[in-house]
Amino acid sequence: MNFKTQAMGAGGLCAVAADALLVMVAGSTVPEGLDKPIEALLSTALKDGDFTFKPGQSLYAHRVPGVKASRLAFVSAGDGSVKALRKAVAAGVALLKGGGSTQVAVALAGAVWTPAHAEALVAAVTDGLYTYRLTKPSAAPAAKLQAVSLVCSKAEVTALNAGLVRGEAIAAGVTLARELANRPGNHCTPTHLAEETKALGKAFGLKVQVLERKQLEKLGMGSFLAVAQGSEQPPKFIIAQYLGGTKGEAPVVLVGKGITFDTGGISIKPAGDMDEMKFDMGGAASVIGTLRAVAGLKAKVNLICVIPACENMPDGRAVKPGDVVTSMSGQTIEVLNTDAEGRLILCDALTYVERFKPAAVVDIATLTGACVIALGHHRSGLFSADDALAAELQACGDTAGDPAWRMPLDEEYDEALKSNFADMGNVGGRAGGAITAAKFLQRFTGQLSWAHLDIAGSGWKSGVAKGATGRPVALLTHFVLGRAR
Repeated sequence: MNFKTQAMGAGGLCAVAADALLVMVAGSTVPEGLDKPIEALLSTALKDGDFTFKPGQSLYAHRVPGVKASRLAFVSAGDGSVKALRKAVAAGVALLKGGGSTQVAVALAGAVWTPAHAEALVAAVTDGLYTYRLTKPSAAPAAKLQAVSLVCSKAEVTALNAGLVRGEAIAAGVTLARELANRPGNHCTPTHLAEETKALGKAFGLKVQVLERKQLEKLGMGSFLAVAQGSEQPPKFIIAQYLGGTKGEAPVVLVGKGITFDTGGISIKPAGDMDEMKFDMGGAASVIGTLRAVAGLKAKVNLICVIPACENMPDGRAVKPGDVVTSMSGQTIEVLNTDAEGRLILCDALTYVERFKPAAVVDIATLTGACVIALGHHRSGLFSADDALAAELQACGDTAGDPAWRMPLDEEYDEALKSNFADMGNVGGRAGGAITAAKFLQRFTGQLSWAHLDIAGSGWKSGVAKGATGRPVALLTHFVLGRAR
């Protein structure tokens, strides 16, 4: 997809050259300054009841006299905010993508374009056109749409181009994350995740290292290896480094949970919806997607991405409820529930990344069903004892349209993890399950400036629209870019 700005000439919107002209209408009245043929059509549609200012309401007309574009569409963009515009563009793409348009020009009436609007435009278009195809030859043909131009004044071109460039990089990362997470577990194995990261490293000149089982044993990653021991698939511990900042500058570290399929292990899950456990590597996918976005933008920041990847399977060799394992940190863990495996692989990764002396560490994981109960599917769960880091991440999520919500980490929740046979259990009771999972991870963060994002509710959709969302790539990319110099 090609995105660009298109400076509007003296002929106004009527003279814009494109297969289709998509006009985003902000506000609750007909905007001033519209060209007469366009204003007349919109006013008539309002009068006849064929269009309203309800957000997302659309209207389509073909070959309007006086308008150069052969297709003209309106979508109500509510209050003209970035969030409202993104929803409006999504509605416009849905309206036009099944037709014959290859070039669409998008104009905003009743509000002013900003770089954030431009970024949202790219996100909405890319999201609306994504179709999974790898294992589905019968998938619908790709939309004919190949180019989208943002219609603006000449004075706005430079700033809006910057928004488009950032949007394209983030969209590429989101698409990569979605594609990886959507692939079935027999395709997207730990080895496949490692190979995909190596390919990304080759394309962008990154340093990529993959640690194998013997190396992990030598490091003492007993917690991670306990999860992996029931699977025929070998575990992979992936480290990718993008060093775009000053030499020696403390890096930002992202840690992504990479359970490429989660049966629950011996504490096996119910059969219903277990197919969706291929999405349990959504944290890893989002880290790879963020790496793709940051590297694509050549950001002046040091970023290290770490992914512990394995399967959680029941087997004669699998870890059992009641087993005690020793983590890389030396702390022992009583595995009370083998389906609480994400924290068991992340804890060793958090210990490992201490060697990088990071400025900040954020782990991302489809960690708990409890987080879905608490927050639903709109906001990711955000946990951190560092107030400044938590505020930074929440602000980045709001800006990126990829929101999170801060959850508590009071010390009283830690009581649930007590064990008679180890330094801790890997689960507490059902109450506050997302919080006790975060408290478990906190025990392995030492003096790190650390945050945890639980994306169990935001990482994928179920039902008719089943599929990965690519979240929180946008949030993480904004966060990393905010740390760039």
